[in-house]
Amino acid sequence: MFGIRSNNIGIDLGTANTIVYAEGKGIVLREPSVVAKNTKTGEIVSVGSEARDMIGRTPASIVAIRPMKDGVIADYDTTVAMMKYYIEKAMGKRSNKPYVMVCVPSGVTEVEKRAVIDATRVAGARDAYVIEEPFAAAIGAGLPVMDPTGSMVVDIGGGTTDVATISLGGIVSSRSIRLAGDKLDDAIIYYVRQKYNLLIGERTAEQLKMDIASASVEAAKDLDDQTIRGRDLVTGLPKTIEIPAVDVAEAIQEVIQEIITAIKETLEETSPEIAADVIDHGIVLTGGGAQLRHLPEVISDATKVPVFVASEPLDCVAIGTGESLKSIDVMKKK
Repeated sequence: MFGIRSNNIGIDLGTANTIVYAEGKGIVLREPSVVAKNTKTGEIVSVGSEARDMIGRTPASIVAIRPMKDGVIADYDTTVAMMKYYIEKAMGKRSNKPYVMVCVPSGVTEVEKRAVIDATRVAGARDAYVIEEPFAAAIGAGLPVMDPTGSMVVDIGGGTTDVATISLGGIVSSRSIRLAGDKLDDAIIYYVRQKYNLLIGERTAEQLKMDIASASVEAAKDLDDQTIRGRDLVTGLPKTIEIPAVDVAEAIQEVIQEIITAIKETLEETSPEIAADVIDHGIVLTGGGAQLRHLPEVISDATKVPVFVASEPLDCVAIGTGESLKSIDVMKKK
């Protein structure tokens, strides 16, 4: 066993973004989980923001890929290369290999978990451990996870939405669904294609989501329209249109309802005592999806439970993953 070391790091290895937390320093790196590769040589061209800017704009010899899909590793070798780059960037020029804690969605299989541990070791970790995403999110949000009181957290990331009730240092009931930020983008792309005969890219859909998307169709009526550009599917030529916020809200309703269903199912599996605690303390939202307009009100309306967004929703999982390094001995036994 080892004690607290200055070179321990926690990694929120997300489908959309990777965030690295260094012990004693806090968050030291926040980059998109994207790698640009030369298809002929297999060489890594760029990683992170630079690679993300290449999505949809690469020549035939270069492909910009996201090696994580639905919260798990989809491309092992590319994930290793990406993690190696991020670990080296976060550690600076220090030669010490770090102990690394990586978060995984609560619904992953043992094989998927093992792949994350192996990839982290190959990428340069002295040793690697995993922590479940909702538990890390609860720690990062400052919830009393070790107390004999129930807390509920909903972490809406890029690939998965993880819902869990937590008490006495463990997850009591949980759901992990592969519907989150990416599926919201996909829903917007599909809707725009169906209604306007316009093909838009991932980046445009994500921008729409961040700028004017709302979880409530009613509330979206008060939001401004947005100008978007894409390819007209009839003429094949570039086209610019104005899209109302109500359309974007309608596009994402199905995904929102699935998330609400997962929350309700998790609550239904919870003991009456923990359910009572959740009613008292509310549901805490974390992850990038927690920033969606009017989402707390929509969830609260459906569950009849107060809903709050954590103070730093994007960073909660990374902070919790890093903080858990302090009790690494406990984590090793899990």
